[in-house]
Amino acid sequence: MTKKAIIIDDERLARSELKKLLQDHPEIEIIAEAANANEGIEKIEHMAPDLVFLDIQMPGKTGFDLLTELDRLPQVIFTTAYDEYALKAFEFNALDYLLKPVEPKRLADALQKLEYIEEKESAAATSLTGAPPANRSILGENDQVFVKDGERCWFVKLSEIRLFESVGNYARVFFSTYKPLILKSLNALEERLDDRVFFRANRKHIVNLRMIERVEPYFNGGLLLEIKGGEKIEVSRRQAVKFKEMMSL
Repeated sequence: MTKKAIIIDDERLARSELKKLLQDHPEIEIIAEAANANEGIEKIEHMAPDLVFLDIQMPGKTGFDLLTELDRLPQVIFTTAYDEYALKAFEFNALDYLLKPVEPKRLADALQKLEYIEEKESAAATSLTGAPPANRSILGENDQVFVKDGERCWFVKLSEIRLFESVGNYARVFFSTYKPLILKSLNALEERLDDRVFFRANRKHIVNLRMIERVEPYFNGGLLLEIKGGEKIEVSRRQAVKFKEMMSL
């Protein structure tokens, strides 16, 4: 299956070299390029790529700055001339970290990871939905889902789940006193959940609107939600506008 990708790098030559290497990978379709973080943010939000090749050191905002401004993260492969950022890169759950000049073998290995993650997510889909991956219907709050974490299993009504939290390529599911991990990305979950009940608060959290106990103004135009389990979740400035529209009369 073809994956849509965007290259974000301030060096035109670096973008050209990467595009040339990607010609050997027809499963990756380059749909856009950007020369800085602001341009990259705009293209990611409008074009919703599956994958981003992202430089770190760019004029103005860095690649890390770009990621912190997104509500939904695609898979990210960092491409940089500097190796000192590797540890921080993986704090953003990067798929891989490629040093320039990018070696064809390293690029192939990184793309292999993308394929592996998708296969695992597809195989795990029945664990969350109780239905084959081909069934893409929206799940209602009264639907019951099967959650498996290691040796433990639960059947849980979606109405009892107060929060989903992104943990790399996994999601933590909050219900009752339990917080199991499932192999499912937050973006994939969002596609299946009823947006009248479950709200994407930021790039790391989806909250059950019925479980919100308090809403407070927060830093930089955002909001702070207090959930029934005691969790406090920040709503990003962009999502705060949407939240207020949804919850107003």
